[in-house]
Amino acid sequence: MDLQVDPATVVLLVAVAFAAGWLDAVVGGGGLVQVPALLLALPTAPVATVLGTNKLVAITGTSGAALTYVSRVGLDRRRALAAAGLGVPTALAGAVTASHLPRDAITLVVAATLVGVGAWAVVARPGDRPAPPRDAAPEPPSPPEPAAPPAPVPRGRHRVVVLAVGACAVGFYSGVVGARTALARGSGFVRVVLLLVVTALVVKIVHDQWLTR
Repeated sequence: MDLQVDPATVVLLVAVAFAAGWLDAVVGGGGLVQVPALLLALPTAPVATVLGTNKLVAITGTSGAALTYVSRVGLDRRRALAAAGLGVPTALAGAVTASHLPRDAITLVVAATLVGVGAWAVVARPGDRPAPPRDAAPEPPSPPEPAAPPAPVPRGRHRVVVLAVGACAVGFYSGVVGARTALARGSGFVRVVLLLVVTALVVKIVHDQWLTR
């Protein structure tokens, strides 16, 4: 498998991984941002590779968000365990199904789901803004880290590994940032952003997959 990925595409995918991790931490649905971006940026990659890469990033982003939420507002362990118990078998069933579906079918499902998410963002009522712990002091902004020199982008499967590892690191950090945003600003602002992103992705998918053929 030889995936031709230029540096500009790598930068784009890193930005998308951050946005997806942030959305996952705040309202969920980060995969609906990242999967279309991966499908468009890696047109020759197998669908299973795209979905697996997305899930790997989602795990790290959700882990960062979960650690932040637990440390700030606590966790309902009973509900969390029930959701995890239901999520494991359904995730396995979804992975098996996706590995046997053609790329066009996956793209159609993603586009239809994006439309549904956009409709939900319009009609759903924003939830109440979560209250941060009273004894929590505002954290000072972290100093910017020195920029590292750009690394050469390897080829083939090594390129996929580098992309996945980098996206996982970005996903974890964005999950932490997203959780802090949700605690500070609530869901109203985030739903507006989500609606804008979903609309742009639907237009892009429809244009690239059907209008240009």
